[in-house]
Amino acid sequence: MSIFARLLPLCLAFALAAPLAAQTPLQDVLQENRADIANPSRGTVGQVIAALMAADAPGTDEFLRQWQDRTVIEEPQTGLFYYATEVEGRQLALIDVDSRVETARVGSRDVNAIRPNAGVRREIGAALVRFELSAPDPARRLAALEAIGRSPDAEQIALLEASIPDEPDTDIRIRKERLLDLLNARFATETATRIAAIQGLSGDVSTEARRALNQILATEPGLAPSLPQDRNIARVLIPGQDLSREEAYDRLVAAGLAPARADRNSIRDGLLAHVADGMVGGLPTHRMSDPAARLAAYEALVAQGVLPPLVTEADIDQSLAGYVFFDAYLEPDATLTDAARAAIEQTDTRLTLFQWLAISLDALSLASIFFLAAIGLAITFGVMRVINMAHGEFIMMGAYTGYVVQTVIPDYTVSLIVALPLAFAVAFAAGVAMERLVIRHLYTRLLETLLATFGISIALQQMAKNIFGTQARPLTAPDWLAGAISLNDVVSISTIRVAIFVLALIFLVALLVMLKRTRLGLEVRAVTQNPGMAASMGINPDRINMLTFGLGSGIAGVAGVAIGLYAQVTSEMGANYIVQSFMTVVVGGVGNVWGTLAGAGLIGFLQKGIEWFNPSNTLAAQTYMVLFIILFIQFRPRGIIALKGRAAGE
Repeated sequence: MSIFARLLPLCLAFALAAPLAAQTPLQDVLQENRADIANPSRGTVGQVIAALMAADAPGTDEFLRQWQDRTVIEEPQTGLFYYATEVEGRQLALIDVDSRVETARVGSRDVNAIRPNAGVRREIGAALVRFELSAPDPARRLAALEAIGRSPDAEQIALLEASIPDEPDTDIRIRKERLLDLLNARFATETATRIAAIQGLSGDVSTEARRALNQILATEPGLAPSLPQDRNIARVLIPGQDLSREEAYDRLVAAGLAPARADRNSIRDGLLAHVADGMVGGLPTHRMSDPAARLAAYEALVAQGVLPPLVTEADIDQSLAGYVFFDAYLEPDATLTDAARAAIEQTDTRLTLFQWLAISLDALSLASIFFLAAIGLAITFGVMRVINMAHGEFIMMGAYTGYVVQTVIPDYTVSLIVALPLAFAVAFAAGVAMERLVIRHLYTRLLETLLATFGISIALQQMAKNIFGTQARPLTAPDWLAGAISLNDVVSISTIRVAIFVLALIFLVALLVMLKRTRLGLEVRAVTQNPGMAASMGINPDRINMLTFGLGSGIAGVAGVAIGLYAQVTSEMGANYIVQSFMTVVVGGVGNVWGTLAGAGLIGFLQKGIEWFNPSNTLAAQTYMVLFIILFIQFRPRGIIALKGRAAGE
């Protein structure tokens, strides 16, 4: 047999084995790192991921995903790893990591579950970025981008850049381009590329963009006999102005350039260490209670050379005079820090504008809540001249109506649709009953009306406690009201508050139409401006008073449903809004819808504005707001929009 004939089978064997060697089974790679996979930690997960990436076995991305999702298990007898899926009978189906075929079904106690902690899962998620950036599922691509945002790295630049041209989703493409700018701004090797990326971040108020710029502008303290020319100096610090003399001297001490100052404890310890025969520094120890004696003894020991001398103010001045203190950028390239500083200045300008926009939206939202809570009280007070201290309890009544409806109708959307008109009807009926039984007997007696309604409010609160208990009851918003509308990382407002704002607009329009376009509105306006003349024209003021009081109470009930969606539903919840409601009515002008709207806007913007200056103390904000309103009433006692007609003089 020839040599060629003998070598041919061997060559064929190597040729067939070559592809197999190139495609290492994933299970083999896992077995080489069995211990670190079965018991992963932050210290070992990096080595496992590096080994998996180096082997590049088929199915590596799926294994990382399953490992991150805690669906990988270890078979204790063989030590092999499988994917586990739960099947009927509380059993686990074992899926082979290479063939993806089910091999067996076992109980959960027959295998070892692998539970990587949150830190390990973050590391796995960062490694998955390589595979997920071009995944067919958009949700997976977005998850990969979020992982890059959490753990940016220079190696991700090439991966991200390669995935952008083939990205079909416009929003995801924009997100990738923004992340590429963030990575280039920090990690690009060419200065021109970094500057272009930094300029691209200019004006971006997102948290990640500001974080990237601030990292470029990060500084460290430094000192030197003269200002170093090889450092990128951020600013020069003058002791006594930019930093205290004590802090500057402590920097010298920390650098080993000056002796430490002796404090009371070090002086005491030094004296104790040299006590001999009841004497220290030539003075008896019983005199050491005198500070002057302690200082004299210490100076004597300094003269003997056994203790270090005390640092005087003159010594501190002399030491500080010999050095320049500064903050230096960690980034050595001044062109980069100049570009980052210009970008952050423009960002700060836009950030301030967006912060004011956020405060304005919060104030507008708060004003809409105050308007809903106060509009019923404004109409009641304007028509009937009744100070209804139980108005807050009608708000509470509406909130509890919404809670009861949700216990009967589990669908939150349907229950909300039912609760709004039902709360109006319940509060309207309660208001009419209160007006017929109590209020109408106390007309023109303001003090008695105030006391009577105050007593009714206490009685209604106690009734609510007896029926619903003292614990807060849940009034859950539908899922479509559960989120928030975000313009960017600075400006966002909850969907519930937007819905309350829309509800306030609906009530504003409905009230205006009712007052201006209906017979009832005409009669209400007539009784409001001149009750006597309205009665002489055939209008029944008693009927108008009843309907008006019921209308104001019903609106308060609807407001209670809206407020209960984001606030706690308790028997005392109405008390939180009665004061603001009265202030809104008094400031805006009694009996006037536009006045109530203006008063609610003024109080809402004023409270949020004061809270912006002192956000940690809302009580102080409310106190200042009350003081402002007291001063405001001194100049405009009839409110922003004064009542017209003869009733204005009453």
